[in-house]
Amino acid sequence: MLLPLLAASGSVLADAAPPAEPPPDFLRGLVNTLPIALIVMTAYLLLFRPEREKQRRQQTLLSGLKKNDRVITAAGICGTVAAVDRDADRVTLKIDDTAKITVTLASIAQVLGDKPVEAATN
Repeated sequence: MLLPLLAASGSVLADAAPPAEPPPDFLRGLVNTLPIALIVMTAYLLLFRPEREKQRRQQTLLSGLKKNDRVITAAGICGTVAAVDRDADRVTLKIDDTAKITVTLASIAQVLGDKPVEAATN
C-alpha cells in the first residue's frame, strides 16, 4: 500500500525539479584550486614573512656593529667589540682585560650598545 504512494511521490518530485546543469569548467577548476591557494597564502603569512623580517632586522643589527659596542653572542658570551673585519666575517670580542676571542659576525645575537654597564650597588 505504501509502495505505490512512495513511487508516485518520487515521480512527482522528479518531474517538478529540472535536472541541474553542471558548473562550467573554469568554475570547477577554481573551486578545486582555491583551497590550495589559501594554504599557500597562509603558509607565507605565518611562516616565511616573519622569518624574512627577522633576517632583515638581524642584518641591520650586524651592519651597524662597531668598535666598543657591547654584544651577546648566540652562545651567551658577553663582551665588547675590539675589532670588526667584515671582509673575513670576523669580530674580535674583548671579554675582560686579558681575554679576547674571535667569533663570526653571524654569531652576534644581540647588541647592547656602546655604553658600559654600571655596577649595581647594594
